[in-house]
Amino acid sequence: MLSKTTRKNYSYCQHEKIRVGDVVYVRYYDAVLFKDTLSSQIKPLLREALGWLDFEDTEYIRLVWERYAEPTINEESRIRQTGVAIRKSDIIEVRKVA
Repeated sequence: MLSKTTRKNYSYCQHEKIRVGDVVYVRYYDAVLFKDTLSSQIKPLLREALGWLDFEDTEYIRLVWERYAEPTINEESRIRQTGVAIRKSDIIEVRKVA
């Protein structure tokens, strides 16, 4: 069973304040699904992503890397975005880009 506490093993760039809406670079470990293979050779993959920090709480961040430039085209365009939610315990680094 997993612990309910979140490890703070990631690092924010110390000289810049990061806020929701900022463009950020994130390095993190991603889960790997495997089937019919030697399990001893499988480990989480180190990944990186760029996008707008859309949400943050004590457990995870949400990063959006594709969205409509004009969110008021219609109601559907306002809610359609592409991104990833990343658990903070899997994050290695978060750095402000722009």
